Amino acid sequence: MDAASSTWFTAAPHWQWYIIMYFFLGGLAGGSYFIAVLIDFFGRPEDRPLARLGYYIAFPLVLVSGLLLTVDLGKPLRFWHMLIERNTFHPMFKPWSPMSLGSWALMVFGLFTLLSFLAAVAEEDETKLTWPSLRRIRWPALRVLRSRTAVGSIVGVVGGVAGYFIAGYTGILLAVTNRPIWADTPLLGMLFVTSAASTSAALLILLAHRWGWTMPGLRSLHRMDEWMILLELLVLTAMVVSLGPVLTAWRNGWGLLLLLVAVFGLIVPLMLSWRARRLPHMNMAAPAVLVLLGGFLLRVVIVLSSEAI
Repeated sequence: MDAASSTWFTAAPHWQWYIIMYFFLGGLAGGSYFIAVLIDFFGRPEDRPLARLGYYIAFPLVLVSGLLLTVDLGKPLRFWHMLIERNTFHPMFKPWSPMSLGSWALMVFGLFTLLSFLAAVAEEDETKLTWPSLRRIRWPALRVLRSRTAVGSIVGVVGGVAGYFIAGYTGILLAVTNRPIWADTPLLGMLFVTSAASTSAALLILLAHRWGWTMPGLRSLHRMDEWMILLELLVLTAMVVSLGPVLTAWRNGWGLLLLLVAVFGLIVPLMLSWRARRLPHMNMAAPAVLVLLGGFLLRVVIVLSSEAI
């Protein structure tokens, strides 16, 4: 290869499918929660089921994300060492370490997703609940979290910021590993944030249409997804350009797969969404599925193409 990254021969961290799934599901959790907070703050009362759906998505995905990280350690019982110093049992917090920040952020975000999940269940109309064992949860304190009081607003803002951080910090984590491709562009964090936003909106749209929802906020969510897809496409293009000579690392099957992601995971869904404005009865499942598949494959390319070097 004529030109290469200055970090070309550093050892790979051997991140494989557990981490790829964590990046994808963690992005969906953070993005879904953040969108739910936006709907709560700026949506109409009719849009509240859409916000609750975001909270219902975020909490279980955070649990799965934590499980994936724990299993990937190889020695899962040592996961607590990321949070607690094993000799003094003091909090193990290293603000200069993206891994330490990420571990604490995931724990904090998990707490807020749990609170919002339970509050959404408490607010849900009993006749619409699909979990019989949860129908009896009607705690007044939890309903406060779904109100526009100071407490509810604080929970929404802090949880939304944590979700935004979770959605993007994985890209920053890659950028500080001194690996080719990862360390050669400053745009991975932004790419992961925009991808989390587009895939989360697509997932909410897919489920809402599957259940026949027609609330006004759904149209706004469609428009948001279009803008996020377009922004993600622009960031992806800028990232590719920013790699400079290191781009030669993608003159292979990984580069072809990335091109397919751009075409079928971003451009085609965007065109289908624009077309749906003229054809209101068009099935929106296909573009949403393409966006979700594209978001997953994007992380596959980013992680495994560098691991292969």
